[in-house]
Amino acid sequence: MAPEPEERDPSDGSEAGESINDGDESHGDEDDDEEEDDDEPRLKYVRLTGHLGGVYRNGDATSTFTVAGDRMIIGTHNGNIHVFSLPSFQLLRVYHAHSASVTAISVSPKPPPLSSKPDAVVRAVQQAQNPPGRLPPTTSPSSKGARQHPVPSTPNNSIHIATSSIDGNVCVASLVDPKDVLLRNFARPVQAVALSPEFRSDRTYLSGGLAGNLILTVGGRSGTSATSTTVSGTAASASSWLGAIGIGSNTGKDTILHSGEGAISTIRWSLSGKYIVWINEQGIKIMRSHMHLDNVDSELAWKRISHVDRPDGPGWEEMSGLWKGRAEWVDEADLEIDEGEKVIDGKEVQTKPTSSAGSSERAAKPSRKGVEKLLVGWGGMVWVIDIHPSDSDSGGKAGGRSAGRAEIVNLLRTDCTISGLSLYTPSLLLILAYLTTDDHGEQRESHPQLTLPEASSTISAAESTPKRGKHRQNALTPELRLIDLATSEELSADSLSMSRFESLSANDYHLAVLPAARSTTSPVHGGALEGIGSGLWAAGLNATGIFSSNASFRSGESKTEEGNGKAPATPSISSLERERIAAGRSVEAHHLALKSSGMKIFIHSPYDCVLSAKRDLSDHLSWLLSRERYKESWELIYEHPEIVTSSEKETVSLPGTPVRRNASKEEISADDASTTTDRPEKAIHSAAEKEKRRIGELWIQQTIASGDWETAGKICGKVLGTSSRWEHWVWIFAQANKFEEITPFIPTTQLRPPLPSLIYEVVLGHYISHDRLKLKELLDGWPPELFDIRSVTRALESKLESGDVGEDATQGGERGRDWHILTEGLAKLNLAGGRPREALKYFIRLKDADATMNLIRDYHLLDAISDDIPGFILLRVTKDQMNIAPIIELEAASAEPIKLLVDEAHHGIVRPLVVVAQLQECGYLLFLFFYLKALWKGEGMEDHYAMEGKTLVEDFGDLAVELFAEYDRDLLMDFLKTSQSYTFEKASAACEQRGYIPELVYLLSKTGQTKRALFLIIDKLENVSEAIAFAKSQDDPDLWNDLLDYSMDKPRFIRGLLEEVGTAIDPITLVRRIPEGLEIEGLREGLSRMIKEYEIQFSISDGVARVLRSEVAMGMDTLRSGQRKGIKFNVADDKAADTISQPSAKGEMANGDATASTTLPESTPPPGHCADCMKPFFEDENETLVGFVCGHIFHLSCLLTWGEDNSGNTQPEPSPEADSGAYSRSVRTKVLNARIIKDKIPNGCPVCMHRKAEL
Repeated sequence: MAPEPEERDPSDGSEAGESINDGDESHGDEDDDEEEDDDEPRLKYVRLTGHLGGVYRNGDATSTFTVAGDRMIIGTHNGNIHVFSLPSFQLLRVYHAHSASVTAISVSPKPPPLSSKPDAVVRAVQQAQNPPGRLPPTTSPSSKGARQHPVPSTPNNSIHIATSSIDGNVCVASLVDPKDVLLRNFARPVQAVALSPEFRSDRTYLSGGLAGNLILTVGGRSGTSATSTTVSGTAASASSWLGAIGIGSNTGKDTILHSGEGAISTIRWSLSGKYIVWINEQGIKIMRSHMHLDNVDSELAWKRISHVDRPDGPGWEEMSGLWKGRAEWVDEADLEIDEGEKVIDGKEVQTKPTSSAGSSERAAKPSRKGVEKLLVGWGGMVWVIDIHPSDSDSGGKAGGRSAGRAEIVNLLRTDCTISGLSLYTPSLLLILAYLTTDDHGEQRESHPQLTLPEASSTISAAESTPKRGKHRQNALTPELRLIDLATSEELSADSLSMSRFESLSANDYHLAVLPAARSTTSPVHGGALEGIGSGLWAAGLNATGIFSSNASFRSGESKTEEGNGKAPATPSISSLERERIAAGRSVEAHHLALKSSGMKIFIHSPYDCVLSAKRDLSDHLSWLLSRERYKESWELIYEHPEIVTSSEKETVSLPGTPVRRNASKEEISADDASTTTDRPEKAIHSAAEKEKRRIGELWIQQTIASGDWETAGKICGKVLGTSSRWEHWVWIFAQANKFEEITPFIPTTQLRPPLPSLIYEVVLGHYISHDRLKLKELLDGWPPELFDIRSVTRALESKLESGDVGEDATQGGERGRDWHILTEGLAKLNLAGGRPREALKYFIRLKDADATMNLIRDYHLLDAISDDIPGFILLRVTKDQMNIAPIIELEAASAEPIKLLVDEAHHGIVRPLVVVAQLQECGYLLFLFFYLKALWKGEGMEDHYAMEGKTLVEDFGDLAVELFAEYDRDLLMDFLKTSQSYTFEKASAACEQRGYIPELVYLLSKTGQTKRALFLIIDKLENVSEAIAFAKSQDDPDLWNDLLDYSMDKPRFIRGLLEEVGTAIDPITLVRRIPEGLEIEGLREGLSRMIKEYEIQFSISDGVARVLRSEVAMGMDTLRSGQRKGIKFNVADDKAADTISQPSAKGEMANGDATASTTLPESTPPPGHCADCMKPFFEDENETLVGFVCGHIFHLSCLLTWGEDNSGNTQPEPSPEADSGAYSRSVRTKVLNARIIKDKIPNGCPVCMHRKAEL
C-alpha cells in the first residue's frame, strides 16, 4: 500500500534525507568516530530529487519508475506520468494517465543505447528544443490550459509507454503522438503490465493484477477507451477517451493465458521477446511467447515451459501476496567487467585471479548462444535462472518439439526483503535490501555469510525468513548490497538515508539499471540525447549527501540506536551549504557526472531518487582525503594527474559535500586556490601540480604533527614546488631547530620566483656555528648564486677573528680541521664573488698548491707573487725533500710552477731576467736549471713559443752552458750545436774541466782546431770510427794524412780504416802506407770489405752510366724527330699581298723610328706573314724561310737582322744564299746557314724569348 502523499515543498524531497539526523548528531559514539571503516566503498551516490521537482508538485509522490535507454519514466500516486531525458533530466512530457496510483510501467521498443556523440551536438539539439529564454514545461498535468511543447520524433522518442494502475486501467500512450493512446479497463486493480517488444507492429501486451489472471491483449484502436472482454457480465464497448473519436468496432481482444494462483505482482518480457516471466502468489512462471516462431512451431506460442514454486517457509503463505516480486532479464554485454578481467576485441580476457569462481568459469566458458539469464527476487530469496532454447528435454513439448527449458543456476537466501535487484558484473549480484527493526534490532558486527542452497526448482522446508506482520513497521534505511554469487559473500552494503524511510514498505522502493553507453557507428539523428555517451555520466558525486562517513555508509547491519529503531545521525548542513546546493540545482544534471562511465543505478522511493555509479579515481582521491591519507592521495595524483582536472571541471555543487570540520582558514583558502580553475583552457598538469602541492603540504603537516621531522623533510623535497611554500616550511623547521632534517632537501636550483637568499644564509649561519663539516658540504654543493656571498664571507671572517677556531686546535682527531674548512670557504667564496686576489691570499695560507696554481693560471695573477719567485717554485717542495730528494722528484714537484713561469715569460708578465736573478740570489741553481731547461725545450707549446723560449735562454748562454754541463750533458750538446750565444772559451773550459771530450771536440772543430780535436778523439776516446767520421765531416786532406800517420803503428786503427774509410781516400794510398811486416788482425777481412765496397761503388757507377746513356739516347731521338718535322704555314695571293703591304709600308715610313724593327709587333702576325717584317709569303718566294715550333715564321734575312739597328739606308746583310744562288741546296750552303743561324739565334724563336723576358 502506498503512503499518503503530503502537501510539501518540492525541494523537501531532496533535503529530507540530509537533515533527518540533525538532532542526533551530538549523540554519536566517540568510539565509532575514532574507528572509521577503512574499506573504501565500491559505489558512489548522488541525490537527484532536486532535478525532479515537478514530480512532487501538489503533494504527489512517486509509486513506480523505469529506465529505458536514455529515458526515465516515473509514475506517481496521483496517476501522472513524467518522461525525462537522461542525463540532462529535461522533462520531455508529462500527462495524467490514471486516477489512482500507477503500479507498473513498460516501454516498447527499448530505446537505442547511449552512444558517444560530442557534447556540442547534444547542446545544439537541446537548444533547438528549448530556445534561449524558454524553459521546459513543468506545470502540473492537472492544471487546466497547460500547454506542453511537442516531443521531437526521433528514434529515441519513438516509443510506447504502458502503465497500469490500481484504478483497474492499462494505458498505452505514444511519447511522440499525444493522440496515439489506448486505455483499457480490467475492472480490478492491475499490478503489472508488459508491452511486446514489437508492440508498434503487433499491438500486444500482457497484464495482470489482483484478479489473478494473466491476460494477453491484442489490438485496439488509438484514441479509444475500452473495457476488457474478460470482464464478466459487461459487454465490451468502446468510447472516445478524448471525446474526438466515436464508438469503434476495433476494441481489441483479451485472452486469459493463466489464472487461479492468486494476485500477479510482476510480468516481464525477455530481451529477445521469446520468453515471458510472471510472479503470482504460488511461484514463478516462465512461458514461451508468440515471437520468433516458425510456422511449424506456431503451436508452441503461449506454452508454459517452467514453474518455480514459492518457498514453503514461515511467513511465505501470509506475505507472498504482499511482497512484490522483482524480475529482471539480464544482458551480460551490459554488465560491468569483473575485477581481473579486461575487454579485448569485444571479448573478456582473464588477466589475474579474482575472488569469484563464477567469473573464472565465465571467462573460461562463454555462455552458449541463445541462453537468456533471468534474475528473480522475491521476499528474501534470489533466483538466478538460465533459459535455454528448444532442445530434446521432455518439459513443455508439443508435437515432439520443445519450447525451451529453465535451469536454476543460483539460489540465495538473504536476511532482508528484496526491493530490487540486478547483476552488477557477471559474478556480482546487486540488490536493494529493505530492512526493518524486527529483523535488525541490533547492529551486525560483521558481514554475514549467506547460505547457497543447491540449485533446484523447489525450496526446502528448512529454509525460512523472519515472519513479517501485515501492519506498517518502523523501517530502517534501505541498503544497496553487492554479493558474490560464487561465494555468497556480501562484499559491500551501503546504507541510503532516503526521505521518510521509517514509514515506507519494501514495495515502495524500486531499482533500475542503465547500462554503460556503447560506442556506435549508426548515423547521427536529431534526438537530444541519442548521442550522449558514457563520458557525460560521471557520478563525481560525494556520497555524504546520502550517507555520512561514520553512520550512513557501512558494510553489514544498519547502525541504529539501541531500542528506538532510528537511523544513525548524519551531519547537518549549514545554511551557506544549502544556498550553494539550491543554486546548483538550476544547472543541467549531466554536469554533475562529467567523467564517470559504466553502469548507472537508480533507486527510487516515493520521495527520493538516488543515482549510484562505480567509483573512479577522483572518488578514490576524495575518499583518501576524507581519511587524511595524504601520502596515498599525493601518489595517486602523481600517477594520474588527469583526475584533478576532471574534478575541477565539475561546476555544480553536489548535495551534502562536506567541509572538514577542523580545517583552518588558511587550509581552506589554500584548497580553494589550488582547486579553482579560472580559465578552462588551463593546462591539465598545472592544475594537477597545484593540487599535489596542496595535498603534499597536508601530508607534511600530518607528519610533523606525529613528530617525524626527518620524514617530513623528505616529503618537503618531494612535494613542494614554489618558493613561497619552501620559504614557509623552511622557517617552520628553523624555528623548531630542525636544520638537519630540512637542509638536504632545500632546492639547489633557482626557482621562479627565486627562494629568498636569507633562507640559505640562515642555514649556512647555523652550520658556521655548529657543524663545520656540514658547512663544507653545503658550500661545495650549493651554487653561490643562491645566497649573498658577502654576507656569508663576513660571517666566516667573524668566526675566524673571534678566536673560537684556531689553526692549531684539534677537532675530530685532526689538527686545524675547522680552521681549514672556514679558510677554504673564504677562499672559494671570494673567488666566486669575483675577488681572485683575495682568494689567492687564503689559498696561499692553506698551502693549497693546486688551487693556487689554477688561480694564478686562470686569472694571470703571477705578478702578485713576482717578488717571491723561489717561494712560489718551492710551493710543493718540503724541507725534507730539499735535503734528500733526488733530482727527478724535485723536478716533478716544481714542474707546475716552473711551467707557469715559462708561460708567463712568453707573455712578458714575469721576465726570465727576474726569475734568474732571484734564483741565483737564493742559490737555487738546480731550480734555475729546471727553469732554463723548460724554456729551452718548450715542450707542450706552440712552435713560435718554443722558438721564443730558445731565444730567451740565449740571453743567458754561458749560464746555460754551466747548468746544462752540471745537470744534463745531453742537453749541453744540443745547446752547443744550436746556440751561438755562449763564449767558446768558457764553454771549452767547462767541458774540459768535466772531461766532456765529444763536446770539446765539437767546440775545437768550430774554432778550426781540427787537428787537436782529432788527436783528442784518438788519444782520449780511442775511437777509430769517430775519428774517421770526424775526418769525413771536415773533408780536409791534411786531416786525413794526420789520421793515416797516427794510425800506421796501430793495427786496430788500420783495420778500422780499411773497413770504414770507404771511398773517402784512395785505397791504394792507404794500403801502400801500411808498414811491411806489421801484423794486423783481421787484415784479410778489412781488405775484402774495402774491395767489396769499391765493387759496389763501381757497379752503382756503371748502372748510373747506362741509365744516363739510355736517357740521352731517348732525348736525342726526340730532338731529331722534332727537327725533322716541317712547319706548316699559309701563303697569300698577289692581291691580298698588295692590300696588306701598302699600309705596312706607309706605316714604316711614317714611323721613322730606328728601333721599329727591334720591337715586338703589337699583335700576332696573321698566318702566312713574317713575324718580323709582317710581309706575306708567296708561293714563288725567293728568300729562305725559317719556321719555329711555336708557329712563328721569319724571312731568313729578317731573322739574321733581328735586334740590329736597321735605321737609315743601311741594307740588310745578305744571306749566305746570295753567293750560291737563291735555289742552291748544296750541303755547304745548308751547313753554313745552320751555323750562322745558330750563332745569331741561340735560344730559339726571338719573339717568344722576348715575351718571356718581359714577363
